[in-house]
Amino acid sequence: MFRTTSASALKNAALEKELRGLFLAGLQGDAAAYHAFLQRASKYLRAFLARRLFGWPDEVEDLVQECLLAMHNQRHTYQSDQPLTAWAHAIARYKLIDVLRAKSAREALHDPLDDEMALFAESDEDARMARRDLEGMLQTLPNKQRLPIVHVKLQGLSVAESSRLTGLSESAVKVGIHRGLKALAARIKDMR
Repeated sequence: MFRTTSASALKNAALEKELRGLFLAGLQGDAAAYHAFLQRASKYLRAFLARRLFGWPDEVEDLVQECLLAMHNQRHTYQSDQPLTAWAHAIARYKLIDVLRAKSAREALHDPLDDEMALFAESDEDARMARRDLEGMLQTLPNKQRLPIVHVKLQGLSVAESSRLTGLSESAVKVGIHRGLKALAARIKDMR
């Protein structure tokens, strides 16, 4: 048992040393080292995430790419006196939480269509009335919920673009969308 723990600790230390060396060389401009870091890190992240998202292989691959992109975009935040794997774990955990929250929100807002409900508006007038009703309900929301919904869900902007337009952080935009959609769903439910 002691040897297994010791062997595991040695393996983790070797991985940390390898990844950290490649990453730091990449930060200094060594493109080959950075490419090797991304390849090695993707294998490491894939295994880490697959254990946590068993049965969701598509989400694992998407999440690996999101983590690598976040690591690339946030590479300036890495403090070279800290373990690289801890920094990578933190990014992976935040991305994993985002995926789980989004999946939970989609499932919570899922409301199956009733058989008798018309799938399409019967006329342009119905569509205009629906748009007017939606705009009226959106106006009841505070700006920190309404604006992210309008930007991201209706206009198709990214969370980052909405963040820039509203002055809210990206996580505040995501929270605003989640809370705003939840409030709208409750209002619609009350109207039935």
